Amino acid sequence: MSTLSGLVGGAAAHAEGHARLGDMLWAAGALIALALVGSRILADVLKKRAGVDVIALLAIGGALLLREYLAGALIGAMMATGSALEGYAAARARRELSALLARAPRVAHRREGADVTTLPIGAVTRGDLLLVKAGEIVPVDGVVVGPEALLDESALTGEPRPMGKAPGDRVGSGTTNAGAAFELRAVASADESTYAGIVRLIEQASASKAPLARLADRHALAFAALSLAMAAAAWGLTGDAGRGLAVLVVATPCPLLLAVPIAIVGGVSRSARRGIVVKGGAALEALARAEILLLDKTGTLTFGGPRVTGVTCFRSIEDDTEVLRLAASLEQISSHPLSAALVHAARERRLELSFPEGAREAAGAGMTGRVDGRAVRVGSAEWAAQGAPLPEDARAFRRRASRAGAMTVFVAVDSSVIGALTLDDPIRPDAPRTLRALRRVGIRRVVMVTGDHPLVAETVGATLGVDRVLAQRSPEEKVAAVREARAEGLTVMIGDGINDAPALAAADVGVAMGARGATSSAEAADVVLVVDRLDRFAEAVTIARRARAIAAQSAILGMGLSLFAMGAAAFGFLPAAAGALLQEAIDVAAILSALRAQGGGRGARRPALGEAMSRRLELEHDQLIPMLDRVRVVAERIDHLAREAARAELDALDRFLRERLLPHERADDAEVYPVISRLLGGEDPLAPMSATHREIFRLIRLYEQLLGELDPRGPTAADVQDFQRILYGLHAVLRLHFAQEEELYASLSERYHAEAPGQPAMSSEKAPLQPAPAPETAPRALRVLDPLRQGRSPSPRRQG
Repeated sequence: MSTLSGLVGGAAAHAEGHARLGDMLWAAGALIALALVGSRILADVLKKRAGVDVIALLAIGGALLLREYLAGALIGAMMATGSALEGYAAARARRELSALLARAPRVAHRREGADVTTLPIGAVTRGDLLLVKAGEIVPVDGVVVGPEALLDESALTGEPRPMGKAPGDRVGSGTTNAGAAFELRAVASADESTYAGIVRLIEQASASKAPLARLADRHALAFAALSLAMAAAAWGLTGDAGRGLAVLVVATPCPLLLAVPIAIVGGVSRSARRGIVVKGGAALEALARAEILLLDKTGTLTFGGPRVTGVTCFRSIEDDTEVLRLAASLEQISSHPLSAALVHAARERRLELSFPEGAREAAGAGMTGRVDGRAVRVGSAEWAAQGAPLPEDARAFRRRASRAGAMTVFVAVDSSVIGALTLDDPIRPDAPRTLRALRRVGIRRVVMVTGDHPLVAETVGATLGVDRVLAQRSPEEKVAAVREARAEGLTVMIGDGINDAPALAAADVGVAMGARGATSSAEAADVVLVVDRLDRFAEAVTIARRARAIAAQSAILGMGLSLFAMGAAAFGFLPAAAGALLQEAIDVAAILSALRAQGGGRGARRPALGEAMSRRLELEHDQLIPMLDRVRVVAERIDHLAREAARAELDALDRFLRERLLPHERADDAEVYPVISRLLGGEDPLAPMSATHREIFRLIRLYEQLLGELDPRGPTAADVQDFQRILYGLHAVLRLHFAQEEELYASLSERYHAEAPGQPAMSSEKAPLQPAPAPETAPRALRVLDPLRQGRSPSPRRQG
């Protein structure tokens, strides 16, 4: 303020005719600026840092020596406003990160009988019953107790729509209670909870400096040397010291020193707005140059949140309900992707879960602890059996599951294996689209590395089109695969489990799916996708590349203008005072250019279906997809049934096709496709999809004709062959068509790429569709393409 006051005061004095006083005020402002710059240079020297403020020091000193008091005051004022501008730009670039840090919960309300006490968040322990009031931030990770909770997750994930959580559902800290007060059973302390992990990641992000920024510092030193040389040459060749001063005035390398870090931090901040925590500029800059991608399967390419499809009991003294209850009770405090499935299955059966004691999780194996006084182990067969031979029933179950490529979890109680659970884990709907998008932005090789059975891994890999599949890999072997890939180019590893943490740490850029508290995968990763969606990684790469490009563009713009101004000053076309004003304008232009990294750029707003249509399509597909297998099952069964029974099966299938499937496909063609075509643009973007509809209609018409000609007693052997030929073809077309629609609808759904809260995506209000109730589960794209729908192998921890 003093330098600015000196400048304004001196100008006022000159205007009143007091030139000597005005010069004194300008000189005083320049001297203050000289002292401030000198102290900053001294601090840099003491910290053994190379500084470039020496140019400003020489410019102000030279102005005073040459009695260019106005130029000296202008330089001082410009430096002061430049520092303020830098602070504003840096704060704006960090605003999303700062907002996340500022909203960290400080207290919690603990329920003790009828009393509610307020305590510091650090005093919360596992098992505490907490009350989360309306509008409050959830203090720690926990499970909902009592009525359903309505949570706003937009601050963490960018999702604008509040999400309902049923009793027993797990809730992450940092989300906001958007409904009535509800009770929460803590499953982690504050330090172990999701939001605490995110805060630690953000603090790391704020402290990191990108290689590009460090490179800018080195270039700034070279630019300073060039500036001094040009100033000396201008003075020496012309004998006019004023020209040398003018060169120094416009030579400050602020565009390099400010624009590059602001652009990088802006990219980090924009990522945070989209639910992507990047641990600093170095990670962002490395992500922008990534070439090779390695992915885990379970929880990364698949949902990692599967459903229990079967419970098998090996001991007659137990039942399947008790097997599931004990396993879910132990697993309810785990953050492993499969744990939520066990808890959800138990809640669906309305089982009363007990809080475990002494629970301990072993990476790659399973969990152990005590439930109702009984020692329980849940995980792989080897982990559950503790090295002892499996019971004969368990061995037979394991052989069948292995042949089918099924996902299995074994349960042991008091050192005896009593049962096992079978689960199904569908592929993420955004996985194929994400992999294609990554290839478009420069990822040249995609490798799936997993602990799963080769049969399952190869099937998923072929479905998604990855370049290589590495199956049955232990955590140590995953690390070896990452190191091998790093020899070929800058490598990214994406995983979500504890067993992935070593590989994430070994990669050039480790990416953790979902910030589940303080899990080692999130701690080891350089990038954490707070929202559990793979397509956000493609966004992260796009943001990183854009931020890096903007940093370079802004630096080149600013330095180019500075060099032009230096040339003009050297030839006498730019006096020192005017040069100070011009340099400030150049700094402002470079900073404004760098702040573009906060935005999404052209094409950031993508077309989206309206919420009502999206929800209706999700509901219809959730209802129809499980029924598509009826087409294949009938084709497989009819040659083993009596003629009358086969006729009944064919008639039942005909009713499904006429009453459910055909109306759905016709409505899609007549109502949904025109809306999507308007959103996508072009002549007829959904022509291939409509052609598939026509093929479905043709096959169903052939089926109905054949059924109409059928003997009332049932099909003959020749009829069976005709029916099977039609039904197998229809099933294949339906599987492919539904998978394509699932991916298309997911890519256009508001929830998949909504911008920050308050920025709704494009809607389709003209669509003649009515709102439908929200489905219980999200659509599962490509599940209809999976021939192993009865289960898949898990990550190494669960593999039986």
